[in-house]
Amino acid sequence: MLYEHRGKRPVVDPTATIAPTAVLCGDVRIGPGCAIAFGAVLSAEDGSIVLGESCIVMENAVVKAGKRAPVRIGNHVLIGPRAYLTGCTIADDVFLATGATVFNHAVIGARAEVRINGTVHLKTVVPEDATVPIGWVAVGDPAAILPPDRHDAIWAIQEKLDFPKAVFGLDRPPPGTSLMPELTRRYAAFLRAHRDDSEVG
Repeated sequence: MLYEHRGKRPVVDPTATIAPTAVLCGDVRIGPGCAIAFGAVLSAEDGSIVLGESCIVMENAVVKAGKRAPVRIGNHVLIGPRAYLTGCTIADDVFLATGATVFNHAVIGARAEVRINGTVHLKTVVPEDATVPIGWVAVGDPAAILPPDRHDAIWAIQEKLDFPKAVFGLDRPPPGTSLMPELTRRYAAFLRAHRDDSEVG
């Protein structure tokens, strides 16, 4: 299913294969020889998504972009089932396994691997040929690659990256308060733009 969003339509190379239940929405460009599997969602929102040559997006993976965080995926990249990518740059020959998560402004170098349920955090740079092991977290620039039980070490780097400000434009609230009321109000208003989407194929 292909949808026009904010006046932008997906562009799919004629040699690419798009499963009938995959969703491409907005400024999404799919390169030659790519395959997008059942249930995958590529939503450019108010940004753009570009896939190079012979990329695979497997079942139920999600790829999202934004105006300040486009997605650029190189050639011969495999994005595994249930992976989640938002606003990131992926170089050539990268393997993102089942359940991998890559956040805004992250960069993954050529031939790197993010294994099952690995996480690459906001503004993190994973170098060429690096591996994020199963369930581990990459955070920072250059990336520290840490096991999930090292939460304090992860947070010491992650806190300075300021996820709420970088992704939602919100300051961290004082103790005893929550940014969630304002965050959900803003995000719901942003997503209402999909009411005007139109199916184009």
